[in-house]
Amino acid sequence: MKFFRKHQRTILAFLAGMMALLMIIPLLANVVAMAASTKGLQEELAELRSESGQLSAEKQKLSAQLKSIQADKEEAVEKKALVEKQVNVIRAEIANSDRQLARYDELIREKNVELDQAQEKEARQFELFCKRVRSMEEGGKVTYWSILFHATDFTDFLDRVTMVNEVMEYDNAIMDMLAETRQQIADTKASLEADRDAQQKVRDAQAAQKKELDGKLKEADALVHQLAGKEDELEAAEKALAAAAAEQDRKIAAKQRELEAKLSNGTVVIDAGTGYLWPLKGYNTLSSLYGNRMHPILHKTMKHSGIDIPAPRGTNILAARGGVVITSAYSSSYGNYVVVSHGNQESTLYAHMNSRAVTEGDVVTQGQILGYVGTTGRSTGNHLHFEVRVGGSRRDPVDYYPGVTLYVRSGGTKVQLDH
Repeated sequence: MKFFRKHQRTILAFLAGMMALLMIIPLLANVVAMAASTKGLQEELAELRSESGQLSAEKQKLSAQLKSIQADKEEAVEKKALVEKQVNVIRAEIANSDRQLARYDELIREKNVELDQAQEKEARQFELFCKRVRSMEEGGKVTYWSILFHATDFTDFLDRVTMVNEVMEYDNAIMDMLAETRQQIADTKASLEADRDAQQKVRDAQAAQKKELDGKLKEADALVHQLAGKEDELEAAEKALAAAAAEQDRKIAAKQRELEAKLSNGTVVIDAGTGYLWPLKGYNTLSSLYGNRMHPILHKTMKHSGIDIPAPRGTNILAARGGVVITSAYSSSYGNYVVVSHGNQESTLYAHMNSRAVTEGDVVTQGQILGYVGTTGRSTGNHLHFEVRVGGSRRDPVDYYPGVTLYVRSGGTKVQLDH
């Protein structure tokens, strides 16, 4: 008891330090949890970077094919299809960059939180160190040796040795913890700076991708004008088009049957909506009707499987009815196109899109955006090619819009349709 009264301040300072140490332990748990989350983001970023590399390889492969194409009639069509495929890959690259940037934002936010916690821990440890120094100053010039030499007997000496060792270990622990925390802060700052540099590189790459996309779109436009000026195409191209269209029809019919089975057993539920909604709001003048017409590229009379509705590039294409997307793909004939099944063996097709906004398997509602007007595939200008199919057979889409005022442009004259 006499020893306790004599060294009361020193012992109390030691106890206060231990309490402060206990307060710091929860902060360490938070830092460990944050580190686990950061690791997950880093793994996701690694996967995205790998995907980006695969897209770049695919783009280079398409570029190599593009260089091998000669500028005759059939090859011009093939060249246009390759350019449009490149456009789709570049768009995928840009989307990948968007996801990488979002993950870097999350990672940087978490690193900032980790940095704040480490700095808070450092402040507490430094305050603890300062308290320890102040307690030693307030205790006068009492040294560890003086404590030992004032022992009353050997047992008291051993007790004092034990206490001195504990105090010395505690002092060293405070210093080690402070040094470790400061190193952690330095490492986190360095990692944060590296993440910011990596994010900026992704931003720079995305800017280059967007510039490349603009160039490819202009190249596609030039090819559209080139194709528009041709008088005809090779007979083989016409046969290839018919075969490709037939194959697409078979695939669409198979997917339609598959969906009808799911609808009948209740595994898929849709709301088709009421009637048929016009797919291009504000654009109701047709450039080509359903039935026989002069093909704009082949310059031969062929049966037109739908209607063509001109509109500026990028105009929203809306779902005529609600349903399930059974096809969202690119073909050399339809370009970027989407097929939506509405149940009861009914479906609608939207072709020559600049880009698609839905993927196969998506459940869409009536009026939802499916994509955007373009001139991909066998097309000579921005427009929507729109088809209605019932039981696998094409129908005249105009018949499904009795209450909509429609016009058709022919020979420079705009005439209202009587339907």
